[in-house]
Amino acid sequence: MPDYRERARRHLSPHFTRGDAWRADDLVVIERGEGCYVWDTDGNKYLDGLAGLFCTNIGHGRSDLAAAAAKQMDKLAFYPTWGFAHPSSVEAASMIAAVAPDDLDRVFFVSSGSEAVESALKFARCYHLANGDEQRHKVIARHWAYHGTTLGALTLTGIPNLRDPYLPMLAGVVRHVPNTLGHDLEPGRSARELPCVSAVEEAIVAEGPETVAMMIAEPVQNGRGALVPPEGYWQELRRICDDYGVLLCADEVINAFGRLGHWFGSHRFGARPDMITFAKGVTSAYQPLAGLVVRGPLLERVWDSPSGMFLHGSTFGGHPVATAVAVANMTALRDEDVLGNVLRNEARLGNGLRALMQAHRCVKDVRGTGYFYALELMRDRDSGADFSDAEVAELLPGGVLDRLVREARVLVRPDGRGGVMLSVSPPLVADTAVLDDLLNRLDQVLGRVDAWLAGV
Repeated sequence: MPDYRERARRHLSPHFTRGDAWRADDLVVIERGEGCYVWDTDGNKYLDGLAGLFCTNIGHGRSDLAAAAAKQMDKLAFYPTWGFAHPSSVEAASMIAAVAPDDLDRVFFVSSGSEAVESALKFARCYHLANGDEQRHKVIARHWAYHGTTLGALTLTGIPNLRDPYLPMLAGVVRHVPNTLGHDLEPGRSARELPCVSAVEEAIVAEGPETVAMMIAEPVQNGRGALVPPEGYWQELRRICDDYGVLLCADEVINAFGRLGHWFGSHRFGARPDMITFAKGVTSAYQPLAGLVVRGPLLERVWDSPSGMFLHGSTFGGHPVATAVAVANMTALRDEDVLGNVLRNEARLGNGLRALMQAHRCVKDVRGTGYFYALELMRDRDSGADFSDAEVAELLPGGVLDRLVREARVLVRPDGRGGVMLSVSPPLVADTAVLDDLLNRLDQVLGRVDAWLAGV
């Protein structure tokens, strides 16, 4: 058998991985997948509790998606969408438009979530220029939100350790405001009274409304641990953006294509954005594909402006093989009622995670909805003791928590952005048996965290 570990260490540069973890002898090489499980080159079977990276929504090993890719590659492997269309890109765009909220019916394809966010930034600028609002170039984003790693998207990202090394290279056009963590809606109160809402309006006024182009937010924010918005939050964002002429963008790179039990997370919260970014689940990650959906009248306004076009593009945007896979994926999600599976079983997952919280003093909180959750950890919930800095350093990144997760053969994500957390996001095809298996394995992990803390 080829020594993949050694060759990986010598030649493959990983993403967001510490060097000491990559050099370790126990580097895992994933070789194949089927349904909600994957196997490494040593034959070990893992439950994929993160759906790859919030993206293999339809599960692993789907021959229908592989067949769609092969069929398209045989017929037309590539042609750009610069002044041309091809059937698979037209079909994929039409299917997305049919399930998008309101009149969001124009789809601009790219290849990654970061590119989708870059596209939203550029589209907002082009739209305001078309209206003669040349000063509008600033953006409102939220603390701890992750919007991508390319320099434009990183400008929006509100995670300090990802931004700080590149600050000299980032345009100073973004104002970050509080996210919804800890902003619970009390009975009889409206979302308008929440500090996380008033902060948005205050930021726009402080920057000068005539200079603000866009606000961007995830329906359920991943950074800081699956933050579900309070009731009425998105309606308030819509009101504020309308009042000041600001475009509202829902970043649904994770949320879309069933993660929350709906085609788009915006549906779940009654959000009415002007733009939606998507990626990951559109092909269940069987091919790289992402994009931006915008309201038709907004694009028409850009086309009718002196520039006559949206000044943006990429070689692989709308790639015929990727869009053919998207069509096959969306067809399977629809015909197999995969979104219905999420809605039928989300309570089993959520209630099971909350039961684990009660059983383990190291669990501080459980947040999320659909098939998208985070468990925030602490030293001892009963005493209110949080982790020491030394304990956090041992747990994360690539430390004790990673080891315990791997030993339980469950691939969930240890996350240190603002707290010590485990991200849980199984494939959307996970049934009750898989969810119970996931909960059992997480129980093992948390039990061993409790034991580790007792011995520290």
